[in-house]
Amino acid sequence: MVSGLSDPHRAYMLALLQLACDEAQLRCQLLGTSTMNQSRALVQLSKANGGIDLFWGMTSKEREQKTLPIRIPLDKGLIGWRVALVTAERPDLLAGISNRQQLARLVAGQVDDWPDTSILRSGGLKVLTSQDYGNLFPMLLRKRFDYFPRSVMEVQREAALPVSQGLVIDRHLLLRYPAAMYFFVSPHQPQLAAQLEKGLRMALQDGRFNQLFLRYNGQVLAGLALAKRTLIELDNPLLPPATPLQDASLWYRP
Repeated sequence: MVSGLSDPHRAYMLALLQLACDEAQLRCQLLGTSTMNQSRALVQLSKANGGIDLFWGMTSKEREQKTLPIRIPLDKGLIGWRVALVTAERPDLLAGISNRQQLARLVAGQVDDWPDTSILRSGGLKVLTSQDYGNLFPMLLRKRFDYFPRSVMEVQREAALPVSQGLVIDRHLLLRYPAAMYFFVSPHQPQLAAQLEKGLRMALQDGRFNQLFLRYNGQVLAGLALAKRTLIELDNPLLPPATPLQDASLWYRP
């Protein structure tokens, strides 16, 4: 039922998906596909027999045009709150940086088909890309680029991975742009999209959504000392007009 994209959000997203199914009294079996990048997942999702019913990821105009987006931010917008991995040799690389112009002297690393890549570049920042997420960690170690912006929901889990040996979490900077992670459902499955949206809204109303969010993310957020960081804000030109920015109940507020 759900694509098997390997990412640090997987456990939370599967728990949230199961919660939506339970709330809507929808019997579902969660099966993963073979690992594929987000571009291919989007192509397969749009096919009637593509083998994928849904995937999760950051929203964009293109993704909302090709799928049935459930416009409830699963991450409460935290996919757009970014702190960086840097090398242990240069832990204070971002100290003293207070604006985009200063940050633009350095090079960020990202996957080429992530919406974040376009967002960072549109903000005047330099980005070096790879087609493979896993390659970015050794690339950073080899100083192919200077810093690896990661969501505050991701960075601590990633910093603990064996592939991150020699990398540390920057303590100085917070990048922020409006963004949201959604469930994207196949356009050939409108009933599934409606049922999952119903379940998520029920979970929001009875408090189980927020309980699950805090169970998976509360301790992680507390450990990053976000309020003490220098904040640099970016626009998101990929953000669809239908994004429910005015509904404060859907977004994280520290």
